[in-house]
Amino acid sequence: MDSQTSPSSQASPSPHSFQVDLRGLVDLLSHHLYSSPKVYLRELLQNAVDAITARRAEEPDAPARVRLFAADGRLRVEDSGVGLTEADVHDLLATIGRSSKRAEGLQEVRSDFLGQFGIGLLACFVVAERIRVVSRSARNPGAPPVEWTARDDGSYTVRTLPHEERPEPGTTVHLVARAGAGEWLAKPRVLALARDFGSLLPYDVQVGDEAVTDLPAPWDRAYASPAGRRVALARHCHELFGFTPLDAIRLDVPLAGIRGVAYVLPSAVSPAQRAGHRVHLKGMLLTERGEQLLPDWAFFVRCVLDTDSLRPTASRESLYEDETLAAVREALGERIRSWLTGLAAGDPERLAAFLEVHDLGVKSLARHDTDMLRTMLPWLPFETTDGRLSLEEFAQRHPVVHFTRTVEEYRQVAPIASAQGVGVINGGYTYDSELVEALPSVRPGTVVAELDADTVTAHLDTVAPADELALAGFLAAARARLDPLGCDVVLRAFHPVSVPALHLDDRAARHEQARADAEEQADDLWAGILGSLRGSAPRARLVLNHLNPLVRRIGSLHDPELIGTATESLYGQALLMAQRPLRPADSALLNRSFIGLLEWATHGDASHGQTSHGQSSDGRGATDE
Repeated sequence: MDSQTSPSSQASPSPHSFQVDLRGLVDLLSHHLYSSPKVYLRELLQNAVDAITARRAEEPDAPARVRLFAADGRLRVEDSGVGLTEADVHDLLATIGRSSKRAEGLQEVRSDFLGQFGIGLLACFVVAERIRVVSRSARNPGAPPVEWTARDDGSYTVRTLPHEERPEPGTTVHLVARAGAGEWLAKPRVLALARDFGSLLPYDVQVGDEAVTDLPAPWDRAYASPAGRRVALARHCHELFGFTPLDAIRLDVPLAGIRGVAYVLPSAVSPAQRAGHRVHLKGMLLTERGEQLLPDWAFFVRCVLDTDSLRPTASRESLYEDETLAAVREALGERIRSWLTGLAAGDPERLAAFLEVHDLGVKSLARHDTDMLRTMLPWLPFETTDGRLSLEEFAQRHPVVHFTRTVEEYRQVAPIASAQGVGVINGGYTYDSELVEALPSVRPGTVVAELDADTVTAHLDTVAPADELALAGFLAAARARLDPLGCDVVLRAFHPVSVPALHLDDRAARHEQARADAEEQADDLWAGILGSLRGSAPRARLVLNHLNPLVRRIGSLHDPELIGTATESLYGQALLMAQRPLRPADSALLNRSFIGLLEWATHGDASHGQTSHGQSSDGRGATDE
């Protein structure tokens, strides 16, 4: 037998190293990881600040300054940080993914730094074709300065320099703009970006001879008076967000290292609109779109704050969703909740002005927070048949708090219910019906009831039996005409007299009508399925007002066809009054009844247009009847 090599005796394959296409990686950074090329300056500032932090950990009195010089498509960034040796350069700058802040098992060491992901200077290749770094170590003063020069094709060189090239510890980064990116290295752009990113940095940062940092932060400064503070913060808000706030809310959470302010928007916004908050991490701007920073109900504020506890994502342009962020979100929500409670207790005028604009946000909070609902009970406005009132005031006026779940239902019944002395709240707006139903939990003894068609009809006066019997023929013809539309006809007497007819239904009736319409249009299979879902809900009803003169005249008609046309007209007019969306069948009915009434009116004119000589107005002989 030929000798064979068993699989276990085969040599294990040699490991290979990944080959990195630096240009492809830069393209990935610029188009997918980072939202804009402007982040290159944040990376430069971050490296400089972290280097100073590292040096000061060992030399508390070490200088702390960063200087930026921009001209002619070039940028130079100098810092007085810890610097690098030649070994550091090979180990850190030339290894993608390696961070100088890494300290395995020593998270407390890393927590003092801004950057922890090791992407480092790669972001600079988004705007630069060449990066040159000259550095001298503060930890090893005897080591010579070292120069690292890298190009966007992935090549780099390292060499040592004479001591006089950099006599002091620290690092200088030189950038040369790539084609088409010169504007990013122009001084006005560099100054604007440095102030945007670094205005709260704890060290001395300048672009040329112009200061970048502006400390203490506006919310941490001492002011001569509360009014002076409000004016200063309003100015700060206008500079950052472009609006003058209704108020400013302090957002201090010491345990989480949070300091900042929330600005109340001066105009209403949709709850679905995601807020863009400015978040600084240890003084460096992290993001202008911190959407997950506050609870969803707090959509009426825009925040700017500084933190040293929240974790950034790899791009350092948003926050990492973890337990710490969840706890901070809850704590910030509590600060805003406390501000609202304080207004209710001590400044009702400011609270009323706030609720005039942002009642929706407070309602969103109150539906899950009974304490907030109890506090806001005298203040939150609702649309009612008595006008715009708070729940507390409305409940004091009415022994039973009736409400509707939709705006359409409210529009149907509001005029009639008001005339009958029945108070109704429009619960069709966002959160309103939930809050009305929660009313008994914070106001014991309050009776809350949903207003449906049966309740409204029960509050309307019945007609004398003799009068209804006299109109039996008319009512039979009217019911026959509306029966295909799933609508009954009833006769009642109610105010206001000017309303000839009222269309009433409830959600169950509408669901049943929608099912019937779908069944009529479906094929045999679906028609059978929908037929099995047929409910026993009461049908919609057209309530005719016996007190209305028009209804009385229509009731005296004897022609069944004319009665049907008039009934359809009253039905369509009642739908329009309720501002209900019209189904195709309803639109066809309105058109048909309008044309029918015109034909009847013109025919009636023609039949009475006889001349005194027994001839019609067109000269033809009249027909004897």
